[in-house]
Amino acid sequence: MKKNKIAFLFLIIITFGYQASTMAQCAMCKTGVESDLKNGGSIGSNLNTGILYLMTVPYIILGLGGYFFFRKQINAKLKAWKNKRFPSRQVN
Repeated sequence: MKKNKIAFLFLIIITFGYQASTMAQCAMCKTGVESDLKNGGSIGSNLNTGILYLMTVPYIILGLGGYFFFRKQINAKLKAWKNKRFPSRQVN
């Protein structure tokens, strides 16, 4: 169990450790955005927001899939925690 927690923590660190590269764009997009920003446009910030939005969708899908796959274990642990925390209100 401890190895699973360490592996999960390592995965989280690796996933969120490369945030600097999320603002990167291809050379053509970068050139277009830079010229737009020089002319007073705001396409650059909107493009970065769109890229980050598209990046988060797969993580949400994976998170929901993981929840539905492991929900029996999650619910069992929540039930055990509630029974331990609130013994007067037993959860069935």
